[in-house]
Amino acid sequence: MSKLCLCLTAKTLERDLAILDKYRKYADLAELRVDCLDPNERFLIRRFPGLAGMPVILTIRRDMDGGNFTSGEGARISLLSKGLAFAEADRRRNFAYVDLEEDLKVPSLEEAARTFGTRIIRSFHNLRGVDENLVSRIRGLSHVGDELVKAAVSPQSTEDVLRVFRAGKELKSQDKILVCIGGYGAASRILAERFGSRLSYVSALAEQDLPPGAPGQMDAKELAELYRFRSITQKTGVYGVVGYPLTATGSPLFFNTVFGLEETDAVYVPFPADSIDAFMTLAAELDLSGFSVTVPYKETVLPCLTRKSPEVTAIGACNTVVRSGEGWTGANTDTLGFSDSLLEFIGKKNFRGKKLTIIGAGGAARAVAAEVYRLGGKALILNRTILRARNLAAPYKFLWGGLDNQGVEMMDKYSDIIIQTSSAGMDGAEIRDPLAAYTFSGREAVMDLIYQPEYTPFLKRAGAAGCRVLNGFDMLVRQARYQYTHFMGKDFPARLMSRVKFGQKRG
Repeated sequence: MSKLCLCLTAKTLERDLAILDKYRKYADLAELRVDCLDPNERFLIRRFPGLAGMPVILTIRRDMDGGNFTSGEGARISLLSKGLAFAEADRRRNFAYVDLEEDLKVPSLEEAARTFGTRIIRSFHNLRGVDENLVSRIRGLSHVGDELVKAAVSPQSTEDVLRVFRAGKELKSQDKILVCIGGYGAASRILAERFGSRLSYVSALAEQDLPPGAPGQMDAKELAELYRFRSITQKTGVYGVVGYPLTATGSPLFFNTVFGLEETDAVYVPFPADSIDAFMTLAAELDLSGFSVTVPYKETVLPCLTRKSPEVTAIGACNTVVRSGEGWTGANTDTLGFSDSLLEFIGKKNFRGKKLTIIGAGGAARAVAAEVYRLGGKALILNRTILRARNLAAPYKFLWGGLDNQGVEMMDKYSDIIIQTSSAGMDGAEIRDPLAAYTFSGREAVMDLIYQPEYTPFLKRAGAAGCRVLNGFDMLVRQARYQYTHFMGKDFPARLMSRVKFGQKRG
């Protein structure tokens, strides 16, 4: 069973011990990052294992390997020796492990570690990518049979993550630690058991004064409690959300909270992916039971599906995929999630008599346009690429135009409700306000499907003008309930409607 290792990156041993006490219940062992300590603190590390009260890894990470130690190999070897020197007969007062890189070969140091029960972790770090010969390099790491090998690599694509997973599977019988550094690494950290890694490293990210042990490390409490890391086995059902860059998503909070309350043996994982094809291969090999689809793959996922629901076929966009005996089946829950949310907001049962403007022409806009048409509304679709606006408008005989002065002028008769469906204004998006040329009168009802941030520049401007405004969080929760039905094959439990409270969280 994979274990959680808490990286301690404070400047003093006293602070590290305080963090360890605070987060103790979320970790199975700790890693003392000596390279993060103030220089005068580094000479006191020998006493740390006896104070920690749990197994501790001794690590002095060089800057070339992503750490902070810059004083040279002689000084580093001296510090490692001090950490292992005068070892107690009581092994609980010794470091349980010492992390030594593959090129650090000091027989006296290794012998001292083994003599007093400190197991060597033999590691290498690739901060630029994933080795082409990853399997053979891992196999060649261990100098002696009792060493635990560790490979920390930096995937630059979903294809790289797939190669790491395959390496872990091929080396199934080898005792090892596999670490995917950076933004693509979330799945490998949550599903360490599936990747064949003995450890998953976590940090105390809630502590503002502490840096993470490495890019992409997750918060200890989040991984232990929300994702229920310790209960994940090879039999656990795996679901997730795919998108790119996937910097903000509330779906893991929703589904993992529900799975926890239900005590369902399942976990929901974020999968930032640069290629939908590579992700589909990874999803199949990880044996995913289902997944949500977000920007920019709601349309490009369609060729990967074996079956499509009538809604997906009609609107040409999919946000829910479920594994079946025949392959992958696609559905769309954005439709009902959107209309349920907006109709309650405006206090109506349909859109009859309403003239709306839809900003954007992507997968989310397709779901919105279909629902507006189904519920009797008339719409104007505006998009930066006018051809996409025209193609989306054509089946419904809606008006269409560009996000320019001419398009804005057309809004005069289509401004009862304005719905922003693009990624403009999302955290990290290049365009902040897609409708900057439009002046709100204050009479419009305005909805932005983005929910992170809570108020986009577009929504803030509408609210300041006196408009009633709604972000996309309520829609997210509603469509997620429908997704639950597809994933689990049953209605969302009524008993959870009042018990599950969701704030607007960063994903």
